[in-house]
Amino acid sequence: MIQESVIKDPALAPGGHRKIDWVAQHSPVLNCISKVQLADGMLRGRRIAMTIHLEAKTAYLALLLARAGADVTVAGSNPLSTQDDVCAALTERGVRVFATHDPTNEEFEYYLHQTLETGPELLIDDGAELVGRLVEHHPDLVGNVIGGSEETTTGVLKLRSMEAEGVLPFPVLAANDARMKHLFDNRYGTGHSSLVALLANTNLFISGKAVVVMGFGWVGRGLAKYADGLGARVIVCEPDPVKLLEAYAEGYEVMNSLRAAEVGDVFLTGTGNLKVLAREHFERMKGGVLLANAGHYDHEFDLSALREMAVEAREVRENITEYEMPDGRRLHVLARGRLVNIAAGDGHPVEIMDLTFAVQALAAHHLAKNAAGMQPGLHPIPPQIDEYVARAKLTSLGVEPEELSQEQISYQKSWRWGN
Repeated sequence: MIQESVIKDPALAPGGHRKIDWVAQHSPVLNCISKVQLADGMLRGRRIAMTIHLEAKTAYLALLLARAGADVTVAGSNPLSTQDDVCAALTERGVRVFATHDPTNEEFEYYLHQTLETGPELLIDDGAELVGRLVEHHPDLVGNVIGGSEETTTGVLKLRSMEAEGVLPFPVLAANDARMKHLFDNRYGTGHSSLVALLANTNLFISGKAVVVMGFGWVGRGLAKYADGLGARVIVCEPDPVKLLEAYAEGYEVMNSLRAAEVGDVFLTGTGNLKVLAREHFERMKGGVLLANAGHYDHEFDLSALREMAVEAREVRENITEYEMPDGRRLHVLARGRLVNIAAGDGHPVEIMDLTFAVQALAAHHLAKNAAGMQPGLHPIPPQIDEYVARAKLTSLGVEPEELSQEQISYQKSWRWGN
């Protein structure tokens, strides 16, 4: 028997409804997909399990899938990103929810396992939280799943490892690698929302400060771009020499992270790795620095080392923990090292997530239609999904892209000069 929803407080629903309705007003691509592709009946009766940061934009995706006839269950993918009012509103609208804001580790695990106990056929995952637990702890339910899609860089890396080990038993679409996801969400969405959260939570001036960006993938590029736009002095640290040289060519300062630790005022991590800021960095940092994480997990900072080094830790503002060092220096960690833009803010702008969740909605639809003919393993998002989402967004803006003439198409396909 499937358990009913577990949420904080049903009375919070009115606030959640307002948030979801605001998202609905500003999601033209999802609204288009809902009326066209999702209305064809392919998702009717399908059991879908989702674990993505559980706030209003995720809620709207879940509601559109439910409107298409799916039986949808949602859990949060990060303990601090779940919004209780949104959870309450979702349950009132017929979506099963296992999530509360700031649960214990045991509660967080319970929610994810209960979501899997619903016996989903399709997974919409974040960080491979569902896929990993399904394979490791629920082998009896693996056979129900026809496919899944993955939201994050971290999750794609995990899935590649599972595929290499031969333990990924069904097809998973790498939604994170779709052009309409990572080029916009990872770069512009993370850059915008992380800097907004940093400024809103600290009430400090960033112009002129030395902002150290750890990593220069798509997330790091976005962080650097928005910090630069706000007048900061941007320093990039990156282990890939080609990417580091790209950062240099973009006009940013580049240096080794130990050197950057000595000069930085603000540190932003976005690598998807662990301990990119560790004891040796904390020892060199100036007093008053801000540390904010835009990567997937809170272990981008070695928080256990920081706690060991500190003589005292205190909350000095909402979402800011101050660690006092023996020499009097004070280091400030935002959102307990969790994703700063979503644990201490509302996450990416609605219009950005409209693109990302359009990819996810079409991925679920594609799997429902085609998974039976797909091999187990990690698969790219079909290019027609990227193109559809881009064209739908441009249509909502009143823009029509150029069309190549037949002569131009023939020219591109020929190697003969003059043809």
